[in-house]
Amino acid sequence: MANHPQYLTPEGLKELEERLKYLQDVRRYEVADRLRTAMEEGGDLSENAEYEDAKNEQAFIEGEILRLETILSSAQIIQETKGKKDVVALGSHITVIEQGATEKEEYHLVGSAEANPAAGKISLESPLGKALLGSKVGDKVTVNAPGGQIVFVIKSIA
Repeated sequence: MANHPQYLTPEGLKELEERLKYLQDVRRYEVADRLRTAMEEGGDLSENAEYEDAKNEQAFIEGEILRLETILSSAQIIQETKGKKDVVALGSHITVIEQGATEKEEYHLVGSAEANPAAGKISLESPLGKALLGSKVGDKVTVNAPGGQIVFVIKSIA
């Protein structure tokens, strides 16, 4: 992950920084308190379910902190320009219609660290992101999906 830049929108950068701060300043201490309480209860720690659960949560939080620090250390901000664009690029907002469908779909092309398909944010490394990158309005792009090929027509780029 550290070998290549992690592309983030300004909003994505802010969200990751806030999440990192929350994990470092709040969650880390909450879990430390859980561990301390479980140890104070005494007994055999190997049979203490609360202690084991807190230890696992602590490992997860520390791993997430490390992951976020790695992303942020190699972050490159996507400079979004306002208005129409001629070609799909990182940071573009793209409106497409699946061939044979009538409903428009809107996507925001972002880096993998910020991708959230449910929110319409697709990674430039995803099959759809790769297919859209460099395309123009009116172009047809083909995406190889598990269920077969899907063709999209690009309606607008902003």
